[in-house]
Amino acid sequence: MAIIKPFKGVRPPKDLAEKVASRPYDVLNSEEARREASGNPYSLLHITKAEIDLEPGIDEHTEPVYQKSVDNYKLFKANKWLVKEEKEMYYIYAQTMNGRTQYGLVAAASTADYLEGVIKKHELTRPEKEEDRMINVRRNNANIEPVFFTYPANDKIDTIVNSIIRDAEPVYDFTAEDGFGHHFWLIDRQETIAEITRIFNEEIPCTYVADGHHRTAAAARVGLEKMEQNPNHTGDEEYNYFLAVHFPDDQLQIIDYNRVVKDLNGMTPDELIAKLSESFVVEEKGAGPYKPEALHVFSMYLSGKWYKMTAKEGTYDDNDPIGVLDVTILSNLVLDKLLNIKDLRISKRIDFVGGIRGLGELSKRVDSGEMKVAFALYPVSMQQLIDIADTGNIMPPKTTWFEPKLRSGLVIHELE
Repeated sequence: MAIIKPFKGVRPPKDLAEKVASRPYDVLNSEEARREASGNPYSLLHITKAEIDLEPGIDEHTEPVYQKSVDNYKLFKANKWLVKEEKEMYYIYAQTMNGRTQYGLVAAASTADYLEGVIKKHELTRPEKEEDRMINVRRNNANIEPVFFTYPANDKIDTIVNSIIRDAEPVYDFTAEDGFGHHFWLIDRQETIAEITRIFNEEIPCTYVADGHHRTAAAARVGLEKMEQNPNHTGDEEYNYFLAVHFPDDQLQIIDYNRVVKDLNGMTPDELIAKLSESFVVEEKGAGPYKPEALHVFSMYLSGKWYKMTAKEGTYDDNDPIGVLDVTILSNLVLDKLLNIKDLRISKRIDFVGGIRGLGELSKRVDSGEMKVAFALYPVSMQQLIDIADTGNIMPPKTTWFEPKLRSGLVIHELE
């Protein structure tokens, strides 16, 4: 069963929360972060993307950047821009997008659960990205940013959460510049804390990493390091836990994660369409954007036109948790077979576009001449993600895109 615990959060005063809260470190490059934090000394980006306070062009994976992160975190606490709670508690973090709100439980998740597979993953991680986040966690002795988890929806947890948001005012409640709402409540009654802990420990069989695989792996590895370095380790130390926001699986929605390719592997557009017709029913849809409406249906933008591509029977395996995925079908039958893109993680000929940017971003990148062809996919379902994690399989790279992203800085978890 899943182990969670309350913790003494480090968080901003109410009047600074909106200024401190920032987008996650991995959705911004250094220049974007520099612009976003410009004129705002309170932005958490000064800690998570500390290179913005150093000379432009500096390598973000160097000692001066890591040290600047540490210095800035100390400064935020010294200035009372971040203040540590006096007692352990849970929190509720809710997000609103397009009129729909999802409610997450902020808790300290167990490093042991991650190492033992109770926290399940569906993506591979890259060692260099893990190491970068490990240094940040290690040097600050804190999980500065949360990871995004999901769990099998539980009526008892839902009832507790609903009663809190009904009866109490949120301590933070703001709409960010992207139009997404962020709402935050404290759970500080000991009886409620004990009941939430009991339900998770007795009724939630596992949790799943929805977004933030590198942060999760880094946090768990730092916890393991500290355990091995402590001759008096008991298992109760704060470093045995890390910061996660847990959302019930029936509240989450995965959006499409699309592909753009720089060339046609020596083919003309007509030759590509002819080759595609061996595995797909290809229908021209005209100049207006076409969005896939079902599993195994794709859209393609090529030479100023949109096409509908329906995978033919026999080209996929609905009984295979990996083979049923549209990213697998596209990778096998198009990217690999026709365009000679073998490894999505390292190829420089392909890029990935989150569905939040819309289909217009795909046509824009092709029409500009930067790319030759774009493919839009039907989104993966939560059930597909869970099936893959439960069977110990790994999704192909760049399969899931969750939106809205968690804002960093609403609460931090320290390891001591």
